[in-house]
Amino acid sequence: MLRHDVGEAGREAVQVRVDFAPGASFPKHSHPGEELSYVLEGTMAYQLGNQPPVTLKVGESLFISAGAAHSAKNSGSGKAVELATYIVEKGKPIPVIK
Repeated sequence: MLRHDVGEAGREAVQVRVDFAPGASFPKHSHPGEELSYVLEGTMAYQLGNQPPVTLKVGESLFISAGAAHSAKNSGSGKAVELATYIVEKGKPIPVIK
């Protein structure tokens, strides 16, 4: 959706909409920077490291630290949508599969 340089040299903001079909998930991965996830539709479960899963509903958000291994899953019965905003190192792949 959007990619733009930020005030710190070598970093950029990237914002994307991610649609999850019922039961769909994204495997354990990390990012070369911070992620802010905001649920636009449905229910999402996020697993951060070895912590218990965090379930978010529409209008709720989650901060994920740089380099933190995590996964995301549509935990509802319908479609789920998140708006993911990343502040990352420029030129590096955004998801790094673990």
